[in-house]
Amino acid sequence: MKKLLLAVTALVCSFTASHAQMGSGAFNLSESSLYYGVRMGFTSASTDLATIDLGSKTGMSLAGIVGIRCSQSIPLFLESGLYYTQRGGKKGSTSVSLNYLEIPVLIKYGIDLKPVAILPFVGPYFSWGVGGKIKAYEDHGKMSSFRDGCYKHGDMGFKLGCGVEWNMLYAELGYQFGVANISDNDAWDAHGNAFFMNFGINF
Repeated sequence: MKKLLLAVTALVCSFTASHAQMGSGAFNLSESSLYYGVRMGFTSASTDLATIDLGSKTGMSLAGIVGIRCSQSIPLFLESGLYYTQRGGKKGSTSVSLNYLEIPVLIKYGIDLKPVAILPFVGPYFSWGVGGKIKAYEDHGKMSSFRDGCYKHGDMGFKLGCGVEWNMLYAELGYQFGVANISDNDAWDAHGNAFFMNFGINF
């Protein structure tokens, strides 16, 4: 996965450099009705494991997104896409990794502050666990996070944050909080929360 992240980073940098020489190509809030892009970034997530309140765990995210204008009179956009995101938690020798495919449905409002655009956003997300491991003690092996009695595959919650765009380049910072109980054990509840930071380009 680290090799994939490096490859995507190199591709984005080379693409951005080549297009910057041809002009701004910046997203126009007053004219654009459809946009799409790629995202990559990092998460700092936390969750619970039984009676253990796990601390934050750093992961990564990769995504392809698409957005469409919802109104001709105001710069209001609906954005969605498909994310691969790593979440979980860690405390001492105990760690949980939860890897998801995630679909957000975000409402974005564009604020034109030439030469940049500011895009605050909010909306729900829906995700499905596709892998992950639990390591409870140093002398124990790892086991699947989504086995019976551990975590459920399905999760949902809300994302809020703010993005900024300049010359096709995009960056955002936000927080997502899970509202679904992702524990598959009646003895304890768990919710997934995460700060996230993403970078990318819009077309």
